[in-house]
Amino acid sequence: MTVVVITDTFPSVNRRPSSPLDTPLEARVFVSLQKTADSLAVETEQLLKPHGLTGTQYNVLRILRGAEPDGLPCSSIGERMISHDPDMTRLLDRMEKRGLITRARQTDDRRVVKTRITRSGLTLLKNLDQPVRELHQRQFGHLPAARLNALAELLEEVRPNPAR
Repeated sequence: MTVVVITDTFPSVNRRPSSPLDTPLEARVFVSLQKTADSLAVETEQLLKPHGLTGTQYNVLRILRGAEPDGLPCSSIGERMISHDPDMTRLLDRMEKRGLITRARQTDDRRVVKTRITRSGLTLLKNLDQPVRELHQRQFGHLPAARLNALAELLEEVRPNPAR
């Protein structure tokens, strides 16, 4: 009787799990940032969901509140977003349908459509301001201010800078 032993068909199964020390530091930091961002985003989504908002919609409302009273064209909203949304028009359509924003074509340049937050959108944001502050306090309040400042500075350095 002949026994055939296959040892390298599934290399990941045959190797022992890699230790964190086997993984390059940059890769470990990247994964840690991804896990942290996901964890923070999940908590934020849970806070916003009962109000019928996604994190992306909340971000749009905050951007538009900051642009009051002039509003912004769609492209400018997209540039200021925290995370890129490939279908900004459809996102704004849903928000307009809910009465959170309005859009109007400019009379001086018909190609430009300005988006503005409505009174209803402002009220919703105002009602969320304190719960969001409390969420951030729970998420980051255990860190001293000096460490939070250092973290913010480090994260700024990590993000791509077109001038570099």
